[in-house]
Amino acid sequence: MPQRDAMTRSRADTCDEAPTQDGPGAVKLNRQQTDMAVNWAGGLHHAKKSEASGFCYVNDIVLAILELLKYHQRVLYIDIDIHHGDGVEEAFYTTDRVMTVSFHKYGEYFPGTGDLRDIGAGKGKYYAVNFPMRDGIDDESYGQIFKPIISKVMEMYQPSAVVLQCGADSLSGDRLGCFNLTVKGHAKCVEVVKTFNLPLLMLGGGGYTIRNVARCWTYETAVALDCEIPNELPYNDYFEYFGPDFKLHISPSNMTNQNTPEYMEKIKQRLFENLRMLPHAPGVQMQAIPEDAVHEESGDEDGEDPDKRISIRASDKRIACDEEFSDSEDEGEGGRRNVADHKKGAKKARIEEDKKETEDKKTALLTCALLYSEVLHSTCNAVLLQIRKLEWVLAHHPFNSAITQLGTLGRFLVMGS
Repeated sequence: MPQRDAMTRSRADTCDEAPTQDGPGAVKLNRQQTDMAVNWAGGLHHAKKSEASGFCYVNDIVLAILELLKYHQRVLYIDIDIHHGDGVEEAFYTTDRVMTVSFHKYGEYFPGTGDLRDIGAGKGKYYAVNFPMRDGIDDESYGQIFKPIISKVMEMYQPSAVVLQCGADSLSGDRLGCFNLTVKGHAKCVEVVKTFNLPLLMLGGGGYTIRNVARCWTYETAVALDCEIPNELPYNDYFEYFGPDFKLHISPSNMTNQNTPEYMEKIKQRLFENLRMLPHAPGVQMQAIPEDAVHEESGDEDGEDPDKRISIRASDKRIACDEEFSDSEDEGEGGRRNVADHKKGAKKARIEEDKKETEDKKTALLTCALLYSEVLHSTCNAVLLQIRKLEWVLAHHPFNSAITQLGTLGRFLVMGS
């Protein structure tokens, strides 16, 4: 149930061309242009295909996951908003290509879904994971179940990309929430997910005590960037909103934690049993990759000269599936080669070849100049000075500048002869 404020917006490595559009972030992950994308204005997890719900008018998460599925066989969705991510779960309830994991308040609480027994249907059976929680959960209790469950999910499902919804209404003191997490406890989930080193799309979500939402997503941006920031807030236009302490981190309240260790352990073991029922990490057959949701400006590749070698930058943009192999079976030792590995070797070979070609051109130009001087028996200081200039130009400037300098040297030699 997201709500936004200007001071929560982060432009660190992301996709805010439109407030709820995660497409650019997903496309950058697909193109391997980044390993992490952030959109704090996204995370509208309640919207359905044909209706708005819970302050969410479009489900940007579902659209982003559909984009990721163009390149990734399996995508993991994790939701730490206090409300159950019903819209995302519903969208992928019958597929094994997306696993949804939601940690939420359950009972007489919106949206009323997310029971422990909701595990998916059809091909998606056991691919929906719900951890129902009670009021007052604190950092310690949350941490004791989050890491082991996500670790087990990673082991059994083996996703190749992760979407993390970081709803901040699970923080202590939220106007619509009833959890007791601190900013550090909430951000611990980001730290855990980061340790798996998978392409990660981080999104916002709920949060109704706005000053704490800003604190939370500021700190989690710093965690994502491995950047330490001080607890003292710098003075800014919104400074008065963060009184009376003007600190980044918040303290938990004295509310009772109704999530007993016995209850948490019981739910965890039930979820482990469900995860053990997964047959294997599902795959998907090879098929044509649809167009990206966001198009990058580039030249028309169809009009390129097939005999002209493309640049390294253009080659790097052509991403191939890691499991794909080259067409020929006799390209060197070992038979067919993995395309990604082959591209790395080809790129290195091209760099070495270009470097050698550059050195050869420099040597040729300098040799030509010295031969001119020797043939005309010219050793005047002016000619020698021009040769030194040519050597410097060859070392510091493009070849056209060196050729111009060679022409100047030629005129000196002709005048000297």
